[in-house]
Amino acid sequence: MKSRLCVLVAAALLLSGTQAMTLRELRTLEATQDGGDLYVRYYLVGSVEALLESEAVAVRAGAAPRICVNGRRLEPHMAKDLLDTELRRHADVYEADMPATLVVFNALKTVYPCD
Repeated sequence: MKSRLCVLVAAALLLSGTQAMTLRELRTLEATQDGGDLYVRYYLVGSVEALLESEAVAVRAGAAPRICVNGRRLEPHMAKDLLDTELRRHADVYEADMPATLVVFNALKTVYPCD
C-alpha cells in the first residue's frame, strides 16, 4: 500500500511540473529522518515507475524510445543502486541541487539502452 501511494505521489509530482526532490534533499531526508532510508527508497521506486510510465506514454505518442527494459530484470529494490551507481559513474557531472529524478532517468538510459 505504501509503495503504491509513493508511486502515485511521485507520478503526480513529475507530471504536474512540481519541483522534484534534489540530491541534497534526498541525502538530508535519508540522514535526518527516522526511517529516512525507507522514504528515499520509496521515492526512488516511485520515480523509476513514473519515469517508465512517462516514457511509455511518449513512445505511444510517437517519440523514439530512450529506455528499453526489454524483459531484463528491473525490480524495485534496484532503484537506490541505480542512483548510487550513476552518481559514482559521473561524480563530476551531478551537483547537489539537481533533481534526483534526472539522475535516475540517466541511470535508466545507461543501464537499459535502446540499441
